[in-house]
Amino acid sequence: MYEKLDNPVYHSLNEHHKKFCLNFGDSKFYNPEVAAFGGSSEVAKEKDITEYSKICDDFLIFGAKPYGNFEKELSQLVCDQYVLENKIDLDFTEKIDLLREENNEELLHFIKKFYPHYFKNRTPELGRYFGIFKDNKLVAVTGERMQMNDMTEVSAVITDTDYLGKGYAKQLVAFVSGKIFEDNKTPFLHVAETNTGAKKLYEKLGFHHRGTINLWGVKR
Repeated sequence: MYEKLDNPVYHSLNEHHKKFCLNFGDSKFYNPEVAAFGGSSEVAKEKDITEYSKICDDFLIFGAKPYGNFEKELSQLVCDQYVLENKIDLDFTEKIDLLREENNEELLHFIKKFYPHYFKNRTPELGRYFGIFKDNKLVAVTGERMQMNDMTEVSAVITDTDYLGKGYAKQLVAFVSGKIFEDNKTPFLHVAETNTGAKKLYEKLGFHHRGTINLWGVKR
């Protein structure tokens, strides 16, 4: 049922995110101004990766370990993959705002402060982003990243360190997941295997663990 999640980048670029796709051989890559991710129908080849590295010098390949001889050893990040099959029943106590184009500068500054490597200037184009403001300051966000025709990834679950422990992430994840269900799609997400705190939150909200997926870091 969720076989496409074995290859989420490839299928996203083959479906809903086709407009962001750059094809190199059998591999598909996001426009690097939007996201530094790639994937292949089977195994990404050295030639395809080399071509993409001419325009993006630091990126991730999702799935099977790329084939070839690389000047720099590929780094490996193991992520747990979760799927949500039922809407989260939660009482929302915070005002959650849709972030619009006029919020992009603040959104980019906020996310790059905490996760500078995974967010690009055009990443907000991938989907909707929602935030919680306190005293006119953005203090927590969650949005959508990879998207297929029937599934959308919940991503960028970030809370300012000065506002942790207030349940903002829980409410944002529930809210964004609800929006995805309204689109008649299934929410899924990725979290580093070592991030036990986040995994406990997602499991408590009803996400079920589907398996693990490898992310291979390529640097030119």
